[in-house]
Amino acid sequence: MEWLQALVVTLLAMLAARTFVAESFVVRGHSMEPTVHHGERVLVLKVAYRRRPPRPGEIVVFRPPGRPGSEYIKRVVAISGSTVRVARGRVYRDGRLVAEPYVAFEDRSELPEASVPPGAVFVLGDNRPGSDDSRLFGPVPLDRVDGRAVLVYWPLWKARWLH
Repeated sequence: MEWLQALVVTLLAMLAARTFVAESFVVRGHSMEPTVHHGERVLVLKVAYRRRPPRPGEIVVFRPPGRPGSEYIKRVVAISGSTVRVARGRVYRDGRLVAEPYVAFEDRSELPEASVPPGAVFVLGDNRPGSDDSRLFGPVPLDRVDGRAVLVYWPLWKARWLH
């Protein structure tokens, strides 16, 4: 009987940790290359945004508006109250060019200046030509952001911290 109680307590603790603290996420697609690749597993901290909202440059996992059952991984490029514009593939936040050393693939997309509404973030994939992101579905409400991706842990030989 003691082993059964221990097993139940362990399972409940694991479920609580997965629900409220951290969760594994499998990357599907190539929209975040070269930062993360298809098939890699990342650790997502669900508690990361309980005290503060996401910041520009952070990688988040979220449920995109209008796409039930989907979860995406993208980089935050602008937050509530900011303006964002894309000109010839370059991102401008509040009128200033954003340095993006993680973008490796040339992009020529255009997006007129738009304001990020309160309680939302504007996200883009690092592989802009191959990414469905806020250019397509608009800003992401904060209540749809599941957490911050902080670590690639699988495959083990490719483990690394995400910045």
